[in-house]
Amino acid sequence: MKHLTILTGASRGMGLALAQQLCLRPQAVLLCISRQSSSPLESWASSKGANLTQWRADLARPIPVAHQLVAWLHEQDLAQLASATLINNAGVIGHLGPITPQNEQDLHATLAINLEAPMLLTAAFLSITRAWDLPKKIVNISSGLGRRALAGSSMYCASKAGLDHYSRCVALEEADRPHGARIVSLAPGVIDTDMQSDLRAGDKDLFPDRDNFVHLKQTGALSTPEQAAARVLAYLDRADFGNQVVADARDA
Repeated sequence: MKHLTILTGASRGMGLALAQQLCLRPQAVLLCISRQSSSPLESWASSKGANLTQWRADLARPIPVAHQLVAWLHEQDLAQLASATLINNAGVIGHLGPITPQNEQDLHATLAINLEAPMLLTAAFLSITRAWDLPKKIVNISSGLGRRALAGSSMYCASKAGLDHYSRCVALEEADRPHGARIVSLAPGVIDTDMQSDLRAGDKDLFPDRDNFVHLKQTGALSTPEQAAARVLAYLDRADFGNQVVADARDA
C-alpha cells in the first residue's frame, strides 16, 4: 500500500528537505509542485526507489494548478493507497516595509502564493478525496509571524494569519464528515533559508526588526532546513495530529 503526499515549494530550502525525507519513507508516492523542478531531487528519489513526480508551476497563478491537481487525483488508484497528505509549503516574504500603491504587484503575488494557493489546493484535494476511506491530512506551513505582528512585514504576517484562520474553518467543516481530513496550520520555527536572508537584507528604516533577524543568524539560533523538515514530519506522524489546528512544530 502506498502513501501519497503532495508538496508545494519543494525545489529548495525546507521544501527540498521535506521532499528528500519523504523519499526515504517506504512506498512513498510524491508529487512536488514548484516553480522549478529539481534535478538533485530527481536523482535522490531514484536512488531511494521513491515514486516522484515534479510539476513546474507558478503558484502566483494557482487556479490552473488546482485544476491540474483535480485531474491528477482522479487518475490515482485508490485501491493502492494507504494514506493521502497535502503539505502547502510554498511561501514568499513579500515586500518589506509599509504597503504603498506601488507595491500592488508584490501584494497580489504574496497573497496568491501564501494564501490563495493553499486554499485552492486544499479545496481540490478535499473535493476529490472526500469519499476516500483512508487517513487524510493537510499541513499548511504557517509562521509565528501569522500570530505576532511585525512592522514592515504586513504582507507576510497577514497572509499567514489568514492561513491559520482558514485552517480553523476547514477543521470545523471536516470534523463531522464520515471520512474527514485532519488539518494543521504549523509554524516550523526559524530556519536558515533564503527567506531569512531576505529579512536580514531589509532596509532598517522600513523594517525596524531587521537587526533581530541578524542576531538570530549570528548566534546560531536558526534551524537547518533538514532539522525543520524532520520536525514537521514528526508532527505529521503524531497520533494527536489535528487536535490543535494552529500549532508549532517545536512543541512536544
